[in-house]
Amino acid sequence: MVNSNADSAMGILFPNSYDSLVPELVSERLMASIPFASRYRLVDFMLSSMVNCGIDNISVIVKRNYHSLMDHLGAGREWDLTRKNGGLNIVPPFAQKTINIYNGRVEAIASILDYLNRQKEKYVIMADTNIVVNFDFSAFLQKHIDSGADITIAYTKEEIPKAFIDIDMTKKDLYYTLDIDGDDRVKQIVVNNKDKGEQNMSMNIYVMERKLLIEQIREAYVNGQTYFERDIVSPQLDKLNVRAYQHTGYYARILDIKSYFAENMRLLKEENVNALFSPSTIYTKIRDDNPTRYATGSHAKNVMVADGCVIEGEVENSILFRGVKVGKGAKVRNCVLMQDTVIEAGASVEYTITDKNVTVSSYKELKGTESFPVFVEKRKTV
Repeated sequence: MVNSNADSAMGILFPNSYDSLVPELVSERLMASIPFASRYRLVDFMLSSMVNCGIDNISVIVKRNYHSLMDHLGAGREWDLTRKNGGLNIVPPFAQKTINIYNGRVEAIASILDYLNRQKEKYVIMADTNIVVNFDFSAFLQKHIDSGADITIAYTKEEIPKAFIDIDMTKKDLYYTLDIDGDDRVKQIVVNNKDKGEQNMSMNIYVMERKLLIEQIREAYVNGQTYFERDIVSPQLDKLNVRAYQHTGYYARILDIKSYFAENMRLLKEENVNALFSPSTIYTKIRDDNPTRYATGSHAKNVMVADGCVIEGEVENSILFRGVKVGKGAKVRNCVLMQDTVIEAGASVEYTITDKNVTVSSYKELKGTESFPVFVEKRKTV
């Protein structure tokens, strides 16, 4: 899958994008380090996709609540990004005089302009981390080069998710739809579109030449602009050649607690797991654990279970992260239980999301619905 052009591209990830839409999950972490699919974090998918396509110089510009992400990524060894030149570059706020807590992508990228100037790659690929996808960046970059575009934007065809329709405009989380002509040229970028029916939804994945990016960011920053899409790309559609690239494979957008729950549950279907985890490997931080132990008399049906779990009760239609313990006589149905959750003997949980290190006491009952799953905060005992 490695493409001869991919080594001429570097990556920039924005791990805090859309944090405000999932307040329950980001009180102590950021969007990128939200656990997903029993053993992964959201950042793993975009990071692995880049690495699998030969992109080995990747910067992660963090904003706040980034300690869990830094602990997860470390020096980038699991993604083969431990190297003298390039590799993984995590940029926390206040690391240098120029790096503050940014609002939009313009300020974020402006804070690393000196760094960007020193890089050798011709192209820059930018992405958020709230989309779970096994993305072919080689094909994306090749399409960009072949079309002669200044900027290429990845998009999906879908109805606007309800979480976006209901978005609180004061939170400043913008989303974009694209009007595209027959040659994939972007004619208009619509901000926070409320139209019904299928739309061309931007995935917030962009590729452009590094020198053009530096030039555009420098000018926008001087003029006090904030958002890359709204303030740089949209006003220049007649001047810049902006093209669209459709992603037609598996993907999941995490926009609120309901979509987080639904997208995890989607992975209980084998075809979705196969679509997400092939053809390329998704890498994550390794935690050495024993294989999951199913005690005599336990029952498990249609589950995704990480290693290190101990199942003594009943588990059905659920995602279990590492180290989860389900006690004797306990019943777990339609749940997402994060790392080291303990469901004590006789407890019953249904349509529930537990954060890490949660304990549900013996014979306690928690029951949500598919539309409104119960959420239990990190380290709580109920």
